[in-house]
Amino acid sequence: MALYQNDLIRIEVETSEIPWLKIFTQQPYKELSEAPAEVKEEIWRVLDLIEKEMLSFYKPDKINIASFGNYVPHLHFHIMARFQNDSFFPEPMWGAKQREGSWVLEDFDTFCEGLLTKL
Repeated sequence: MALYQNDLIRIEVETSEIPWLKIFTQQPYKELSEAPAEVKEEIWRVLDLIEKEMLSFYKPDKINIASFGNYVPHLHFHIMARFQNDSFFPEPMWGAKQREGSWVLEDFDTFCEGLLTKL
């Protein structure tokens, strides 16, 4: 689901127990080095903003930022707020589940609304 988009990028929501957003380029670049400077600048601008908003709103133990694209060879970044009591911590969200987590995602719509006012 697209939360935000402009001519260069779009931000999508990843359904999860944690706050998790993805930034995609509008054009199908495979690698960051293929993207023009204006696209890279927009990626870093929104990535920085999302990270700061997650830190401020959720006060996570850590922010994870990843760009794999092995299954989806389209340049994109994952931004995730992580908590010691989420189901996978300290492993990546793609790793082995460590426990039944006790952290509950609340106010995600409120977080997204606040983020949209700053984008």
